[in-house]
Amino acid sequence: MSKLLQGKVAIITGASRGIGRAIALKFAQEGANVAFTFLSSIEKARELEKELVVYGVTARGYQSDAASSKACEELVTTVVAEYGTVDVLVNNAGITRDNLLMRMTEAQWDEVINANLKSVFNLTKAIQRPMLKARKGSIINMTSVVGIEGNAGQSNYSASKAGIIGFTKSIAQELGSRNIRSNAVAPGFIETEMTAALDPKIKEGWIQDIPLKRTGTAEDVANLVAFLASDNSSYITGQVVSICGGMHT
Repeated sequence: MSKLLQGKVAIITGASRGIGRAIALKFAQEGANVAFTFLSSIEKARELEKELVVYGVTARGYQSDAASSKACEELVTTVVAEYGTVDVLVNNAGITRDNLLMRMTEAQWDEVINANLKSVFNLTKAIQRPMLKARKGSIINMTSVVGIEGNAGQSNYSASKAGIIGFTKSIAQELGSRNIRSNAVAPGFIETEMTAALDPKIKEGWIQDIPLKRTGTAEDVANLVAFLASDNSSYITGQVVSICGGMHT
């Protein structure tokens, strides 16, 4: 029985932990060869490589800064040279620098916009050439329900994630005629290292506002991303798919 992503080549940014790591594992389980990026944790990246190759695929981590256009161009050139092509791009790298607007520094604004939004521009621009040559491809951009609804204390993060939505829809229109799809995934309250540190009472209050009455998992998100990367979603482009247990409708 053929796997969902059998033989595809995917670049996944920011995959050494959290949602990115879960996506990389899911892709490998479904038969994709995985090139993933990380910024600083070489040890975690090497551990992930070992976990991925167990599934009989090719996998390698690349230390690369998605906020750097030069680094992104070099990454894509290297991956195409080593893997032959790129079928899927998952723009997952991102950071938070939360603060109320009155206290937010210009550096906090610029860091988040560069890491979250400029990175999507950089990688998508760099990936165009091999995808246009192949006349196929799936680009999946990780946004957030915060990019749809906003959130106090996260004006920089919300702006970056809202920008990703507009970018995703524009690229879907630009590249659709070449059979290149562009979609965004908007997670809600997902269990990660960051949410695990929350006060249990605050966490429970948020869960009560979720119709499914539970938090999501990184694996829940990975399952959706794998579907959008696969040929099973071949007529889906320009969409923002929320995965939030009904928190955002």
